[in-house]
Amino acid sequence: MDSAARQTSILTRLRASGRVDVAELAAELGTSEMTIRRDLDGLADEGVLRRVRGGAVSLLKRGDELPFALRELEASDAKRRMAATVAGLLHDGEAVVVDSGTTGVAVAQAIAGRRLTVMPLSLHAIPPLAADPATTLLVPGGTARFGEGTLVGPMTEASLAALRFDTVVLTCCGLSARDGVTAHDLQDAAVKRAAVASANRVVLVAEAAKLARTALVVVCPVTAVDTVVTDTDAPEDAVAQLQAAGVQVVRA
Repeated sequence: MDSAARQTSILTRLRASGRVDVAELAAELGTSEMTIRRDLDGLADEGVLRRVRGGAVSLLKRGDELPFALRELEASDAKRRMAATVAGLLHDGEAVVVDSGTTGVAVAQAIAGRRLTVMPLSLHAIPPLAADPATTLLVPGGTARFGEGTLVGPMTEASLAALRFDTVVLTCCGLSARDGVTAHDLQDAAVKRAAVASANRVVLVAEAAKLARTALVVVCPVTAVDTVVTDTDAPEDAVAQLQAAGVQVVRA
């Protein structure tokens, strides 16, 4: 198991119990205690845990996001598959908003070089979209959230309100038929709402784990979403509830 996979496993256990033990992790993950200590030290540097004797405890409160670099490690293969599926739903010539977050960056990478007009809502998505002249890149104004690169604030919302797009590729922190599309950050949620309001079609991309979560801020009800692209691990009951609400669900 490589470092990324180990850290993902550690984060899963940390989220579940709030505390992890070095010896137990070493046994469960089939590696040495020294390797686990190095992994925990790295995660401590990211600010998600505090080292204690024999292990670590979580520093994440309910509603806190993992740092961007760590979220990139989560379900990376699923994100690439979902991004490729989203790319297949877009037609050349469309004007598209690509939302922020690690999944949004994966979508930007998947559509780079396509004959599309694209407005990304993350600084991380700009380089791949700017690499080929076939793609027309629209860069909104706004304030970049430190570490996240997410563009937020009145300037970003105004940029979206001034245009009309064919499709918004939306990301989220949580999704359910009851609670709708949810996000952790108030400013990010406001930008997502503006993106939804500016587009004729809403395609939401969410890995399976997000179908079991509800974050703090409501972005929109599921009835505002046309298509959900998720992965093959999506819970059957959650998928059925979304379909009953009239949402098309595509698994990648």
